[in-house]
This record gives sequence, C-alpha cells and structure tokens, in this order.
Amino acid sequence: MTTLNGLRLLPWSGPGGKPCYLSTDNPESYMSRLADGIEAVQLSGASALLEEASEALDNQDTSLDEMRCLVSELTGALRDVLRIATSRGHLRATSDPSESAY
Repeated sequence: MTTLNGLRLLPWSGPGGKPCYLSTDNPESYMSRLADGIEAVQLSGASALLEEASEALDNQDTSLDEMRCLVSELTGALRDVLRIATSRGHLRATSDPSESAY
C-alpha cells in the first residue's frame, strides 16, 4: 500500500481492492469521522480475534476447520491494521515532518 502526499488512506478498499483516499484538511469532516469510527471498529475486532486465537492455540480440541477459519479472519484483521498503521504513519509524517524519521 502506498500513500499519496496530502491524502489520507481510508480504512476500506474501492472496486477491485484498490485503495481509497480522502483529501481534506478538516479532521472533523464527516468522512474523516467516519474513517476514524471504522478504524476503531477494525482495531477492536482485531483485538478480539487476537484473544480468540490465543484461546484456540491453548485448546487442544480446536479443530483444523476452526483454525482455518480463525486464520482467515486474522488475515483480514491484519490487513486492516496494516492499512490503519500506514494511514496514521502518513498522517503523522505530513502533520509533523520532524517525527517522520522515527
């Protein structure tokens, strides 16, 4: 995933899985708040999946089908978290260039 200068990578994909971007200087705009809300839901879901995965790994009775389903869900959650991290890293770098070295 790449980010474009001055654009926010949104937490959803467009047609064909292509990234969607938002161009606004207003973090309180409707679309910015919508993206923030979706990111919060995605991060919460990833946290719940992580807990579920830990429990499944500790449970020797977890079936192979259950593990496959869990891995599929974890893959989607990881994709979402990486998109959020990319977006937030880009926003941070454009808002304070001195912090982009970290």
